Parts: sequence; structure tokens; C-alpha cells
Amino acid sequence: MSYDDNNIFAKILRSEMPAHKVFEDDETFAFLDIMPRTKGHTLVIPKNPSINMIDIDPDNLCVLIRSVHKLAPLVSKAMGADGFVIQQLNEAAAGQMVFHIHFHIVPRYLGVPMKHAASEKEQDGILSANAKLIRQEIDKQLG
Repeated sequence: MSYDDNNIFAKILRSEMPAHKVFEDDETFAFLDIMPRTKGHTLVIPKNPSINMIDIDPDNLCVLIRSVHKLAPLVSKAMGADGFVIQQLNEAAAGQMVFHIHFHIVPRYLGVPMKHAASEKEQDGILSANAKLIRQEIDKQLG
């Protein structure tokens, strides 16, 4: 499989599709999943094109995971979560739906089950409000 420049994440990076951005630096981009498994479900992607763990350059993977490491506790705190899950899927058989490598930061709340993946689109107003809370926490902690 070769990288598809028309996948939804590539379009988001080119600003051809909207996204509720929470963080961006020179090499990574983070935004809310529009079909979140929990409140605040965030996706972190590299700006360099890679399908998944099979083809990503190891140096790019290190940069990507550093962003995940930095953002996960801030997303969790901003959402008032009790913990978080980090998830990364490779190939369709594993559940990968968008073939641009990405990590999921899924806030977890005691006693609240996660929704099934890609099961329910969230209202735009709720996504906007959650993105604002996360950006505020990131700005507060990272300046």
C-alpha cells in the first residue's frame, strides 16, 4: 500500500477539511476526533506522510510520540478525566480506518464506558467547547 495524499488527515493538514485543532508545532498536529469514544478524544498525527508503524521513519515516530507524551496528561486534565488511554492501530485488520499514522488520546472517566469506534458523530458546538478547554490547558502548561 502506498500513501494516499487524499486521505482525510492529509486534507486536514492542507486545511482542505475542517478540524478542531488543539495543538500544532512544526512536525505534529493534534485535533479532536469527530466521532469520539469519550469526551475530549484527541488524535495526534505527524505532518510527514506515513501510513502506520510499518513505514514511518523512526525519527518521525520519536517526534510524534513526544507530542503524544506531552499532550495526553494535558488533554486528560482539561477534560477532568480520571485517566487516559493511548491507542495506535496498524492496518485494516487492526481497526485502522485512516491510513495516515495517528495516536488516539482517549480520556477515561470512572464508571463511564467508551463508545464504539466511529459510532456517533459529536455535535460541532460540543467539539468546539472541548477543543477550547484543551487549548487553554495546553497554553497554561506549555505557554
